[in-house]
Amino acid sequence: MMKFLPLVNWNNGMVMIAIFGVVCVALVGVVLVFLYSGKKK
Repeated sequence: MMKFLPLVNWNNGMVMIAIFGVVCVALVGVVLVFLYSGKKK
């Protein structure tokens, strides 16, 4: 059981990092869209 826990935690960590990366990219994209739309107006 102890040998299996690190693998599960590592996999969960990788999933969280992937989700965090996607969210960051989405937020940056939204900010850029707002900035460009604001400059046009």
